[in-house]
Amino acid sequence: MNRRASPVTRHPSRDDPIVCRCEEVTLSEVVRAIREGYDTLEELKRKLRVGMGPCQGRTCLPLLARILSRETGRPLDEVMEEISIRPPLIPTPFDLWRGR
Repeated sequence: MNRRASPVTRHPSRDDPIVCRCEEVTLSEVVRAIREGYDTLEELKRKLRVGMGPCQGRTCLPLLARILSRETGRPLDEVMEEISIRPPLIPTPFDLWRGR
């Protein structure tokens, strides 16, 4: 019988809040990455996959920016300038993609 491996679910402690719910990235993981030298939002996104889940960063990127600002001592405005948020230009009806 050939079974596919199930994804590993992490269970963070109550003392380690989740910053990105979609990718289950914790505060300690973010701080550790910043201390390892990942000091821009783009680098953190690539390292931790923050903002790449179903919410596309609507919740976690502002949190990540505040954490990065606090840990590096840089102003929040400066940190936010490093990332380009690319929302869709116009909403597209789902039926268009289904070929109807």
